[in-house]
Amino acid sequence: MGYQAAWDLQRRLAAERAAGTCADTLLLLEHAPVYTAGRRAPPEHVLLDADGLRRLGVPLIETDRGGQVTYHGPGQLVGYPILALRDYGVGPRQYVRLLERVLMETLASFGIHAHTEEGLTGVWVYSEKVAAIGVKVSRGVTFHGFSLNVDPDLRYYRHVVACGITGREVTSMARLLKHGVPMDAVRSALVHHFAECCGIRTKYLKSSDL
Repeated sequence: MGYQAAWDLQRRLAAERAAGTCADTLLLLEHAPVYTAGRRAPPEHVLLDADGLRRLGVPLIETDRGGQVTYHGPGQLVGYPILALRDYGVGPRQYVRLLERVLMETLASFGIHAHTEEGLTGVWVYSEKVAAIGVKVSRGVTFHGFSLNVDPDLRYYRHVVACGITGREVTSMARLLKHGVPMDAVRSALVHHFAECCGIRTKYLKSSDL
């Protein structure tokens, strides 16, 4: 799904959740290649000018989420939870910690031991980042979310200072395991751990239901 279409869907669902006309929703998808810049992203962290981005065929979209610049593309599982935080008794910072826990437990189910880093957001294996988080909370409802590198083309990260962090590499589940990982299996594991960590029951919807 294109980034703009997913962002528009998030905003609609977040407005409906704030109004109490829809349930909490977790969107799971893959994006067409795109760079996104959060509210705190310095322009110089995109290492290509407009012509370079055009030649690469990857747009840059400025967003209202937290965090800085990152890449999204095929082979990366992106999750956008639309949740009323008051129902979970947590604030924004605790919510980010919860997402990190979901991601670490998902990775553990594939034999990957991941951790968090003091003072940094996201999930790491050794010194490399495997999952990024950037969220926004408006009217008590979350949107934006996380991205887990299952098996994306990591070369796209060469053109940005990912998440504003220098001297660190970005990795993927496939690189760590040295073999491909079925996206459906990762998606199923993530839904299980998300529901478990949040203490909720899930109901699957098709995109046409949204």
